Amino acid sequence: MSADGSSARHTGDISMGYPACRGSERGPTSMVKKFIKEAVSRSAESDDDRRKLASMTDPTNPAARSPDGSGPSDATILNFALNLEYLEAEFYLRATTGQGLPDEMTTGTGTRGEVTGGGMVNFSNSVVRKFAREIASDERQHVAFLRSALGEHAVSRPAISLDTSFTAAATAAGLIKSGEMFDPYANDLNFLFAAFLFEDVGVSAFKGAAPLLSNKTYLDAAAGLLATEAYHAGIVRSALYNEGMIDDAVFAGVQKLSDARNSLDGPVDDDQGIGTSAEANLIPTDANGIAYGRSAQSVLNIVYLNASPANSGGFYPSGLNGDIAMSGGAAS
Repeated sequence: MSADGSSARHTGDISMGYPACRGSERGPTSMVKKFIKEAVSRSAESDDDRRKLASMTDPTNPAARSPDGSGPSDATILNFALNLEYLEAEFYLRATTGQGLPDEMTTGTGTRGEVTGGGMVNFSNSVVRKFAREIASDERQHVAFLRSALGEHAVSRPAISLDTSFTAAATAAGLIKSGEMFDPYANDLNFLFAAFLFEDVGVSAFKGAAPLLSNKTYLDAAAGLLATEAYHAGIVRSALYNEGMIDDAVFAGVQKLSDARNSLDGPVDDDQGIGTSAEANLIPTDANGIAYGRSAQSVLNIVYLNASPANSGGFYPSGLNGDIAMSGGAAS
């Protein structure tokens, strides 16, 4: 859908090359690497770990919890986050460079999948292009960081859909009509709608996972990742608000996507749009001004585009790699 309401598909030229990182590659320092290595050795996702985490979807099952009984192991949680970061990195890198992660950043445990769809956006707004490149760089570095933290226990990139999944999501939300195609790379507005689908989910996923982490080094890293994702979400929401002030239909489009997420992730109505031309709602919070979180299972309901329990679908046609792969149910 273009800014004028049309749904014409745009195919831009593909330019190769990765975005330059700001300064040097922002990985952990040698001291932090040592802490992370020691933390991984204490909570690595090993064969024994997998036996203990036999049923992630049953919170009453002791086998699904960490040694202190409070939740899944730290490495399992980080691998869940890595699956999500693969998706975001592939989406943004393709939008800004025309290509995704290099092969050496996609290997690991589990079945390595391919990415379908994606292409460089012919941005008409230089500001959108610039922040899209910055976000792409951040997401690439998130993948590098998590893979470094997990070492040999890092999961490989699962199969990812960046084409039919967006059309299914846009159709379900009522953003387009049945039989039409939604191309997230067609123009600036489509790109922003697609980014909105991801960003709020990423923030709520880290918020929901943070209390489950037992290692302080991991918790500190998760807090940093959460903050970065929140900045990203705020930028995207603000950009969409600016678009809405030009074309009021944008507010309705964002609300449709928010309502669609709400219909998938459970009975609580906590997902929020960006407001209206009369009143902004750029920061989605509860009555106390606090950002809300989602469980891993609720996040999977959204990315699988399925309100029922499932282990694949939507943006992950073959499911996630790792022990957290089964979604919950919207009615539960």
